[in-house]
Amino acid sequence: MFFFLIAALITFTTITRMVEEARSQIGTFKALGYSKWAIAKNYLAYALTAGLIGTVLGALIGNTTLPRIVLALYKTYIPLKWVVKFQWGDIGWALLFSMIATVGAAAYVVWRELTEGPADLMRPRSPKSAKRIMLERITPLWNRLSFNRKVSYRNLFRFKSRMFMTIIGIAGGTALILTGFGIQDSIGASGTRQYNDIIHYQATMRLRTAGQEDKADQILNNNDQYHSHTDVAANVGDLKTNGHQVNDVNIYAPDNVAQFKRYVTVRNANTGKSLSLPKNGVVLTEKTADLLHVKVGDHIKVTTTDNKQGTAKVTGITENYMGHFMYLSRAAYKQLLHETPTMNTLLVQFNHQTDKQRKSLAHKLINHGGVMGTSYTKDQQTTVSTMSGSLKPVVAIFILLSGILSFVVLYNLTNINVSERIRELSTIKVLGFYDNEVTMYIVRENIVLTIAGIIVGYGVGELLTGYIMKQAATAQVIFPLTIHLTGFIVATVLMAAFTAIVMFVTHKRLQKIDMVGALSSSE
Repeated sequence: MFFFLIAALITFTTITRMVEEARSQIGTFKALGYSKWAIAKNYLAYALTAGLIGTVLGALIGNTTLPRIVLALYKTYIPLKWVVKFQWGDIGWALLFSMIATVGAAAYVVWRELTEGPADLMRPRSPKSAKRIMLERITPLWNRLSFNRKVSYRNLFRFKSRMFMTIIGIAGGTALILTGFGIQDSIGASGTRQYNDIIHYQATMRLRTAGQEDKADQILNNNDQYHSHTDVAANVGDLKTNGHQVNDVNIYAPDNVAQFKRYVTVRNANTGKSLSLPKNGVVLTEKTADLLHVKVGDHIKVTTTDNKQGTAKVTGITENYMGHFMYLSRAAYKQLLHETPTMNTLLVQFNHQTDKQRKSLAHKLINHGGVMGTSYTKDQQTTVSTMSGSLKPVVAIFILLSGILSFVVLYNLTNINVSERIRELSTIKVLGFYDNEVTMYIVRENIVLTIAGIIVGYGVGELLTGYIMKQAATAQVIFPLTIHLTGFIVATVLMAAFTAIVMFVTHKRLQKIDMVGALSSSE
């Protein structure tokens, strides 16, 4: 929708300019006695044709290419046979907004022009007069600027509609490019932050018999990659409150709270302040609390898989990105479930391990170490990394389409700018301005507007990425808003490159201006 709005904006501007350029022709028709409807229908029919053809082509090309390309890229994850159908509802909305951007623009401008008399219409519209701008009030800075720069800065505010259109167009393209990178970076960041900033152990091992870890310790101590471990009483339960429920929540009660904090970071999701595990109450992870609609001080009902029940007070909400967890002290566990916790799980830290070493150790622990099962965090990290890496083609599509859109916006608005000011440009050329000076007369404004658009695009891109990531979050995973420096660099370089290309094309066009034709009177 955001992409469509930017495209609709430039379409509206183009159609508006097309009708305004036919001002003298409209005046001639009106002077010859044509009715308003007879004059208007020519432009309305053109706009209607353009809107219909564009919508039909867009629907056909869009339905037969992009969805199929994306689905083909994810055939590993979507093994089922898929069918892409025409989304008639969406096509209907697209057609409606296309008509507003084309026929609506034509109708508005034609009606405005037809309110004037034939004599006024057959004369060129009086150019806008320049006004004092805020920069002029900063006298020391203004006096240091060259004459050409002063003219350019005044012209920026002289044509306000074009200025805002250009900034919006460039900002939209920049934002979409950043969003493409942001989606990939944010998905990858969920795993990176979870297993680097929150989880500091590399494996969880469930003991066959709670409290009996001697055999496991023996095998671990003989393993070269083993570093250390801590014991926890682990359980799984369902949490309920006020009609909301979260199932399969991992319940951890550590044997040694101080030691546990070296394996799991428990900190406030908003402030980053470390949270303690009190003797009464529990700490929930962020997504769990969000799904339950609870905050600190609320109470929740806990039911474990072995039908132990109790009610606990939420004393803290901790940062977490993947899975559901509830942390509590031994005393709080006993008070909640009315039984003494038994240490049945090991959280283990290892130095670097290969896949082969991980599998070998897991088999030894199951066969000889009294362990029911071993789960490595590396497996989850690999899954997230694969998912993030698979988004590269989608990011490429984002960049390609956003780049094309941004280039069209910049080129089109520059073209309009030159057309509107052709008499002005011809005048300064007649007065002796060199070709490069005439080009910079226009391009200098583009450079300022491009810089402004890029800066605005940074903010819009972050907002758009944040919105998309919030919508994409699942019941188990939060995607933190993350856009790496690469995204900002690529977006900036592309916009600068488009400005340079438009500058070159504009320079070639201005070299061939028909000064006599442009300055000749149309009286």
